[in-house]
Amino acid sequence: MQIYGQGTRMKFTHWLSAGAALAIFSTGFAQAQVLIGQTVGITGSAAATVAESMRGAALYIDSVNAKGGVGGQKVEVISLDDKFDPKLTLENTRTLIEQKGVIGMFMTRGTPHTQGIVPVLEQHGVALVGPSTGAVVLHEPVSKYIFNVRATYQREVEKAITHLNTLGMKRIGVVHVDDTFGADGLAGAQIGFKSNNIEALFIEKFDRAKPDYSAIAPRVSQKQPQAVIFIGTGAAVVDGVKALRAAGVTGQIVTLSNNASGGFVKALGDSARGVVVTQVFPSERSLNYAVIKEAMDLAKAKGVGDLTPAMVEGFVSAKVLVEGIKRAGPKPDRARLHAALEGIKKFDLGGLEVSYSPTDHTGLDFSDLSIIGSDGRFKR
Repeated sequence: MQIYGQGTRMKFTHWLSAGAALAIFSTGFAQAQVLIGQTVGITGSAAATVAESMRGAALYIDSVNAKGGVGGQKVEVISLDDKFDPKLTLENTRTLIEQKGVIGMFMTRGTPHTQGIVPVLEQHGVALVGPSTGAVVLHEPVSKYIFNVRATYQREVEKAITHLNTLGMKRIGVVHVDDTFGADGLAGAQIGFKSNNIEALFIEKFDRAKPDYSAIAPRVSQKQPQAVIFIGTGAAVVDGVKALRAAGVTGQIVTLSNNASGGFVKALGDSARGVVVTQVFPSERSLNYAVIKEAMDLAKAKGVGDLTPAMVEGFVSAKVLVEGIKRAGPKPDRARLHAALEGIKKFDLGGLEVSYSPTDHTGLDFSDLSIIGSDGRFKR
């Protein structure tokens, strides 16, 4: 792994500081031959989960480069910090495509952030692999240049409500961020409520830029919910869960896979135990999946420590990206990479199979539930 900032090239072992300009996943200092771009919230409310997903992606890409890269060419991912601000996401995307000359984009994070760059991808014919968002709008209708890897948020929320209903919980409410991500998650909740013949106990929304739970938490407490579906990102959800508990809410808290990271658990502190987090990949400790064992072995060799769900997402998405580059031939460019990705059929990632076509860029359909244990680990 390397970091490039202010014209200086250096080795580094920690994640980016707020002042860092960009990072590049690679091994050694060879001239870049296959450039991939990423704009993501290295700092900001999603930083903890972003760091883990980047770490997982780097595990795989570094291992590929250590073996000579793809066709003798190193794969480098240039990552710019957008601070989880959609405006910066758009600016960074233009910089990466128009100035850095990347042939593809990788693992953006955030629904409005990713939606906002679609016109730029279309303008320049650049494929985006593995956006870290399950927004249905990125699946239906098919967006020509977006290749999803993970399942949709709507599937996650629907499954969570079905599970709660099987446990006899009927008094279920929703707290969601007031943006396209929150609206998408809410749509999934409404599908879940309808399919289980129950109605939402309440629906509350909060501002994405300045979350304020001073009025929401008491209202939720008065409803005495058995469960609360909390749709938001990182620090906003952490603060919201703590506010609900402080207001006397004792019901089950359920949040989505975008918060499936060790950093999220750590930030929750004493409020973490018992929180349910939906998942879109197999357990990070499941040796039944070859892709998990592969990631475990690479992590152990690197001295990274235990895998987290966010690391698994980064690792799996990187496998899809590299497979596309391999299939793009000896001189991959934007058009060849796009065609190669769209031609992937029943590619075995290691117990998970992904396929794409001109009419289907959905990727995987895996969905599961986990609960944070007293040891701070996700349990299935």
